[in-house]
Amino acid sequence: MQEFTQRGLKVGTVKHTHHHHEFDAPGKDSFLHRQAGAAVVGLVGPRMAAAFREHSEADRMTALEHLAPLFEDCDLILVEGQQQADAPRIEVWREATGQAPLALEISGLLAVVTDDQRSDWPCPVWARSDLTTIADRLLQLTG
Repeated sequence: MQEFTQRGLKVGTVKHTHHHHEFDAPGKDSFLHRQAGAAVVGLVGPRMAAAFREHSEADRMTALEHLAPLFEDCDLILVEGQQQADAPRIEVWREATGQAPLALEISGLLAVVTDDQRSDWPCPVWARSDLTTIADRLLQLTG
């Protein structure tokens, strides 16, 4: 991301997880407001703001739609872990994870970013250690 911001771009990021994380602090007023039934709870401080909005597992994909207004002024939005998204996708893969690359199982990936050696990639491979080139190629793809 720093490669993009150094180029003057405003970047937003979204991280998906399959684990339940409590983003709010149990016992705090904002947490208690949610427990009491508030649909959305916002926190506004001197330098940061946050909002908590619960959704069901079935509504997980539409949660991005609720966040969309927060990203309107971004030049680029990087989303991690949303394999079902209808958007240009790349895979960042390391052999050390012990998992097979998704690129071998799903189609439509624009590239795989890795420094691990394989010869059976069905798409272009970008060197993980070359952030400048990765940024150049992503910006070319996104126009």
